[in-house]
Parts: sequence; C-alpha cells; structure tokens
Amino acid sequence: MTTNASTALGEVTRPTKGVNIVLWILQVLAALAFLSAGGSKLAGAAPMAEMFDKIGVGQWFRYLTGSLEVTGAILLLIPATVAFGGALLVATMVGAIMIHLFVLGGSPVPAIVLFVIVASVTWYRWRGSISEKQ
Repeated sequence: MTTNASTALGEVTRPTKGVNIVLWILQVLAALAFLSAGGSKLAGAAPMAEMFDKIGVGQWFRYLTGSLEVTGAILLLIPATVAFGGALLVATMVGAIMIHLFVLGGSPVPAIVLFVIVASVTWYRWRGSISEKQ
C-alpha cells in the first residue's frame, strides 16, 4: 500500500522536525501563560479575587481554576502527559470563554487564543502518541 493511501485510511504519521519544534515552542509559551495566570489566582492577586467575586460562585472556584491551570501547565511540559494536560487546559479555556461571554463581559479573545494554541498542541501530540503505539 502506498504512503498516501495508508494515510488516507487513517494511519497516523509523526510530526516533522519543524512541526515538532513549533509544537514545543507553543507548549512552552502556553505553559508559561498558564503558570502565570494560575499562579496569580492561587496567590490571591486583587484583580483575580475581584473577577471571581463577579463570577459569583465563591473564591473556592478561583483556587480550583488556578490549580487546574498550574497542573495543566506542568503536564503540558512532560512528553508523556502532554495530551492529558492539554485536554485539561482546553476544557478550562472553554469554561473561561463561556464565563467571559455570559457572565463577566469583556473580551474573550485571550482565552480563545489560548484555547486554539492548546487544542492544536493537544491534537498533534495525541495523534503522535497514537502513531508511537502502533
């Protein structure tokens, strides 16, 4: 069977070296962003506390969100856990986008950008992990 035909039938190929480098850059940038955002939530930065007051479910939600972001960021940097960390952060960003659209107002663009980055990394890394198991 030719390479094109086997790929069309669902065989997964590993990312090229260039794509792998881009994915690592995106992973590190996303991890830094989530470590910063999650850390500020866990540290109780005034803007974060005010934002979670506006959300209206209590400050426990700030701690939960911050913990999810920091955990996801760490998992994003470990090759064996990239897909799990990415999925965790994708779900967190879906929630952040919804909160901005329906509760807080303001621009959801930063959350959308992080969603796209983490979803892309997760997709490519998950596909790569499948091809390694085959």
